[in-house]
Amino acid sequence: MTAAAIAPSFDILRGGLPNLCGQEAEIHPIVNHPDPIFLPDSNLRLEAITAGFACALHMHQPTIPAGWQGGLISHLQYMFEHPHEGDNHNAETFAWCYRRMGDFIPELVHNGCNPRIMLDYSGNLLWGFVQMQRHDILDNLKRLACDRQYQPYVEWLGTCWSHAVIPSTPIPDIKLQIQAWQHFFAALFGVEALRRVKGFSPPEMHLPNHPDTLYEYIKALKECGYRWLLVQEHTVERLDGTPLHQADKYLPNRLMARNSKGETICMTALIKTQGSDTKLVAQMQPYHEAKSRKPHILGDRAIPSCVTQIADGENGGVMMNEYPRDFFSPWYDMTANGRTTTGVVGFNGTEYIELLEAAGVTSEDYPTCQAVNQHQIWQVVAPDQATPEAVEAAIGQLKQTNPRFHMEGASWTNSISWVKGYENVLEPMNQLSAQFHAKYDPLVAQDPTTTQRQDYLEALLHTLLLETSCFRYWGQGIWTDYARQIYERGQVLVN
Repeated sequence: MTAAAIAPSFDILRGGLPNLCGQEAEIHPIVNHPDPIFLPDSNLRLEAITAGFACALHMHQPTIPAGWQGGLISHLQYMFEHPHEGDNHNAETFAWCYRRMGDFIPELVHNGCNPRIMLDYSGNLLWGFVQMQRHDILDNLKRLACDRQYQPYVEWLGTCWSHAVIPSTPIPDIKLQIQAWQHFFAALFGVEALRRVKGFSPPEMHLPNHPDTLYEYIKALKECGYRWLLVQEHTVERLDGTPLHQADKYLPNRLMARNSKGETICMTALIKTQGSDTKLVAQMQPYHEAKSRKPHILGDRAIPSCVTQIADGENGGVMMNEYPRDFFSPWYDMTANGRTTTGVVGFNGTEYIELLEAAGVTSEDYPTCQAVNQHQIWQVVAPDQATPEAVEAAIGQLKQTNPRFHMEGASWTNSISWVKGYENVLEPMNQLSAQFHAKYDPLVAQDPTTTQRQDYLEALLHTLLLETSCFRYWGQGIWTDYARQIYERGQVLVN
């Protein structure tokens, strides 16, 4: 039975709101399957490849209460409606950036090239396209998600629906964020497109390092059918607490999470190396770096390295102006050299992992890593004697003795804390989440179809929206005011 036969279609909107819940039972078998995604159609052969590179584009605009009478709208819509504020005059250029891969990839394919690109679009942004009736953007994205002609070249990555940074998201909401994105993606592009989504792109490249949060995060990802996730290089460490070996950054890693009860869970991670993200991707630096990489011995096999990068797909002059020029050059160069499938090639993440698996490489062969700072915890608490009380005591002790030790997680930059100074957002966020779960968890436990109710959807939407990273990233002022408005509306809904 195909995925389409299991669930023919999902509604995009329910009562004017995005479809974020209610079909958990239908989605579970769609995303949890062992079938290869890229391998049957990939024109790449591992033995002919010396090195590869994989590039992803992250696209996001938050939802804000700034529409007519305070209605929820996309910040992209706000940019169009207020063109004289800040950089809002770039609104249509942003829209072009969201749309353009649907033109670039077909052009390259039709010209005999062998391109690859991974796409990460937040749920907020996709809903904004629907609200704005930007069918030009949606049709282009649907071409990449649904047209079999282009599926070998494009990989869609899952993410949190409202761009929530995982370490400071209430643990019960992590899975809700992941499932909400799956619901809306399936509604827009169909269940067959969702079935192909096996990699996960964390908002802000943020990896939790508290043992229990990381464990629940990886557990939720695996329960939702994901096989791998992107990880920032400096957010992880080897099991002895040292940084990753240079060669290991260009291979899949086995990310291990151990919770405060001593239970472990593992997931494959592709490592995004450090650097000026938008410039690296905009100027196709991963391709040029891959040309200097040699095959790596993993177990008893020589396998190609993969240089992996992700960047905001619309921000800054390099992405707006240089990327459209520099993205094309490597693919045409490879075509002109007659080496589109040999030597240095482009990969998509799942394709690379599946090619390794087909060659006999298993996840146990990968180097093992864990979230940064966890080695210090397990030096104080023996893993086989771990208890929640012992782990929390160790964390408290380490915070007192080591001023650099923290459990806030780590993201693409060490210069931003998503916690310090934002109590005015985090406290309401945690309060609304707690009230949401206090009201609805017992009801869902009694009757799982509760998630199909409109009142549940409205409350869930506001709970998830309040967790959007932008309400902290952009600082105090209008952005924290937006968060307060969403919180107050959420309070009315859950009470």
